[in-house]
Amino acid sequence: MLQLSGQDASFVYMETANTPMHIGSVGIYDPATAPGGFVRFKDILRFIESRMGSARSFRQRLVRVPFDLDHPYWIEDPEFDIEYHVRHIALPKPGDWRQLCIQVARLHSRPLDLNKPLWEFTIVEGLDNVKGLPPGCFALVAKVHHAAIDGMSGVEMSAAIHDTDAEMRPRDGSDAWRAESMPNVAELLMRSYFNSLRQPMRVAETIGRSLPGMARLTMSVSKGEVSIASTKLAPKTRFNGKVGAHRVFDAAAFPLRDIRAIKDAVPGATVNDVILTIVGGGLRGYLLEKGELPADTLTAMAPISVRAEGEKAALGNLVSAMVVGLGSNIADPLDRLRFVHAEAANSKAMTGAVGARTLTDYSQLIPSGLAGLAARLYTRVGAANAHAPAFSCVATNVPGSRVPLYFAGAKMVGMYGLGPVFDSMGLINTIYSYTDTIAISFTCDRDMMPDPETYAAALDAAFDELKAASAGAPVPAAKPPAKPKAAAPRAKKKPATTPTRKPAPKSAATSKGAQ
Repeated sequence: MLQLSGQDASFVYMETANTPMHIGSVGIYDPATAPGGFVRFKDILRFIESRMGSARSFRQRLVRVPFDLDHPYWIEDPEFDIEYHVRHIALPKPGDWRQLCIQVARLHSRPLDLNKPLWEFTIVEGLDNVKGLPPGCFALVAKVHHAAIDGMSGVEMSAAIHDTDAEMRPRDGSDAWRAESMPNVAELLMRSYFNSLRQPMRVAETIGRSLPGMARLTMSVSKGEVSIASTKLAPKTRFNGKVGAHRVFDAAAFPLRDIRAIKDAVPGATVNDVILTIVGGGLRGYLLEKGELPADTLTAMAPISVRAEGEKAALGNLVSAMVVGLGSNIADPLDRLRFVHAEAANSKAMTGAVGARTLTDYSQLIPSGLAGLAARLYTRVGAANAHAPAFSCVATNVPGSRVPLYFAGAKMVGMYGLGPVFDSMGLINTIYSYTDTIAISFTCDRDMMPDPETYAAALDAAFDELKAASAGAPVPAAKPPAKPKAAAPRAKKKPATTPTRKPAPKSAATSKGAQ
């Protein structure tokens, strides 16, 4: 048995019927490289089963302490069944990008069963009409609970089922997995009692570790090295209220070489600064069209991994965070990039002064029962509609492979990410890089964003403007914004729509999909 950290457990406590707390990905594969040029579902099932020993998350399930008196535990599931976790569906013809996005959003909106290992893979075949892809591609839509992994450890889980060639060689080492018996109530309560006795010591240790960091931050502020002028609540937008049960998904992909060329236009800027600038420009364009753009800048919470080298395969979350202004109130794209770069540098300095790892330790001090009760009460009373948000959205960067990857012999030709949304934070942008492409994919509450294709197009437009400005070319004329109007009514049952256009890595091969 392994107990969850306070940070991991918080994702369990925050889960409600409308806010499933899993993260996900959409990998798209061309089976032309597989033996025979196609992949059958039974081959995929057998392939995944052969890789179960490469990541602990596959066969571990939660055991909750009665009344949530203490954080839950992981045990090796004695009833593990791989066929429950790996599913198979197909898109109806024509099998285009819009249909895939709708299906991905539907899958992502459904909660995982907390009484089973917290992951699901769905093979989606029939991608026969996606621009830039050969007919016959298939997708792997993955869902893994945030309590089990963060973005970085998710990469390790992904590595378990991918190879760097199409040969599908057996992995070194044997699978030494053994099931565990379910603990009884008395054992869980006894563990909870002894943990509570140690809690005062944990509080003292955490405060002691944080004091030097607070002293460094105070000194940095006094010297003018760090500014706290921008540390304020974000302006409220349509993305910062109570969320419903439905989601939308879409993405915009860009050549990595263009992103790197853009960053060189501003001294010291990074690839991440450019991506955040595109997000800020996309939000600016989307909200301008709605007549809802705030006068102050929107902000993004950007998770920071604090994993040490030896912790990459560890279960759970080892992350801190920083909040960065997106410059959504700045029309000039290069000025917006300069603003974002300065904001990111200041936020990094502030987090570094305190110590990112120390900030995560405070999650250990939250009483487990109180955390769960607070999350449920916050949702039930609709408190998110009554206050300004701490940040406008989330923008999380997940580094992907620089070399092509293969799944069951099929070559990956595209990769996109998904994340959870919750009350007061209805939009998450997941940045995923793969080979020579970097994609901004997003998950949003469907009532807050009934037109995801509009936001995807705004991201494309923000990239085009930034690319032109960084090259010294005239910035493409933006369409005049719609006249200010009241917020669009939220269509409770309006079906999600997504565009048929979508950039994707090109492949000349033509093949059959998963059968």
